[in-house]
Amino acid sequence: MSKRFIIILLVCVLGMVGVYAATSKKDEGGNNGGGDTSKLSNHVYGENKKKVSLVEYGDFECPACAAFFPVVQQVKEKYKNNIEFQFRHFPLSQIHQNARAASRAAEAAGNQGKFWEMHDILYEQQDSWKSSGSITSLFEGYATQIGLKPDQYKKDFASSAVNEVINADYAEGTKQGVSSTPTFFLQGKKLDKNPTTLEEFSKLIDEAIKNAGQ
Repeated sequence: MSKRFIIILLVCVLGMVGVYAATSKKDEGGNNGGGDTSKLSNHVYGENKKKVSLVEYGDFECPACAAFFPVVQQVKEKYKNNIEFQFRHFPLSQIHQNARAASRAAEAAGNQGKFWEMHDILYEQQDSWKSSGSITSLFEGYATQIGLKPDQYKKDFASSAVNEVINADYAEGTKQGVSSTPTFFLQGKKLDKNPTTLEEFSKLIDEAIKNAGQ
């Protein structure tokens, strides 16, 4: 594990202090503390031939999530035929000012079948937008870049339906004990310690595949 990776994780852990005390505060589009779980997002990658599920609760502005992003991409590529990888929104709006807007952008892109394209560019370009005061125009630029219909994207980005999906994900994550990002669930079980390399993920996933086949 690189020194930079460790530093990013420590900063994120420190940044989580006091988050629970603030979860009842409203952000730019709704209350992170509530949501209708019938409206959970359903962004799944992989063919899942082995009936194994890996779920990530993530925050697009979280530096730890961005640090994990390359490893998660490797996991998705290696196991794309055998498992399903799912992303759920958990924007820590109390400490990340543009996190919910980023989730809105990804969810709006998903309405046009390009959630993963927006997911990837948000993490790849995190340093460019995380502190921006012109977040809407920046995300509209990403939407154009990945080939979205501009008017539909703008409508969905601002919609209450998109916001409700994010709220539902957040509420479900809170119910499942998520308190920081990224948090991973393998076969419905929360990983108490996040794997930080492809090899560490592989060990856990291979064991889950083995058990699923029994």
